[in-house]
Amino acid sequence: MKAQIRGVSYHYELKGSGEPLLLLHGFTGSMDTWRFMEHVFANEYQLILVDIIGHGKTESPGDPKRYAMNEAARDLCNLLDLLTIEKVHVLGYSMGGRLALSFSCLFPNRVMSLTLESSSPGLRTEKERHERRLNDQRLAISIRENGMQKFVNHWESIALFESQKQLPEEKRMALRNQRLANKEQALACSLLGMGTGAQPSWWEHLPLLTMPVLLITGEWDHKFCSIASEMTRLLPDSEWEIIPHSGHAVHLERADEYQEIIRSFIKEQKEKHTWN
Repeated sequence: MKAQIRGVSYHYELKGSGEPLLLLHGFTGSMDTWRFMEHVFANEYQLILVDIIGHGKTESPGDPKRYAMNEAARDLCNLLDLLTIEKVHVLGYSMGGRLALSFSCLFPNRVMSLTLESSSPGLRTEKERHERRLNDQRLAISIRENGMQKFVNHWESIALFESQKQLPEEKRMALRNQRLANKEQALACSLLGMGTGAQPSWWEHLPLLTMPVLLITGEWDHKFCSIASEMTRLLPDSEWEIIPHSGHAVHLERADEYQEIIRSFIKEQKEKHTWN
């Protein structure tokens, strides 16, 4: 389905019925990231699958400023208004997790629970953000100049995704094809507008979040385990699950365990809370 959201054509799908669960994919992904969850979750929840701006079948504006976290979060809020959905459970992976957290900080009254897989509140200092923006600018130029295949070859080789080499070939090829389906200009704009260096730091905002939060990291993803450890100390109502034998993309590497943890968490919150 298509929706015009603040001048951008968004692609989204609704699956199942029940309390709404908004699913936000990572960088180079699309809503297809979550297909594996449909057969379980669509029996209990109304899944809202969205191609984030610059990804999948959603439009790719030419101005990187339109991809900024606060802009993308406002788009999600407008989409929920269009669907006449007041509150949602939110699940985000990596970049989608940063967007999910940004949405929760900006529109906390719209969030029943928040699940963040391998996600960060951003970089704490302006110096760190400046250095990251420079790196993202160089990568954006490389994507535009060298094309998707060379970028995907590079992206698949970074240490963050080392554990994905252990996935079955069918899964690895499906993931590679999903990455290759992106457009150079769209990914470059996403990096420049929505990258970790461009987004606000939400660290100081974490103690203000009152919704229940589940953090999920893979045991081999040491960087994001460290970040989750810090986040847990700051969030008023949080749980942290470290999934054995997995890296950054827990949903890919430990799909069954991943689904059961999320299902149990949201079910527990439904029993504990009454949302108006």
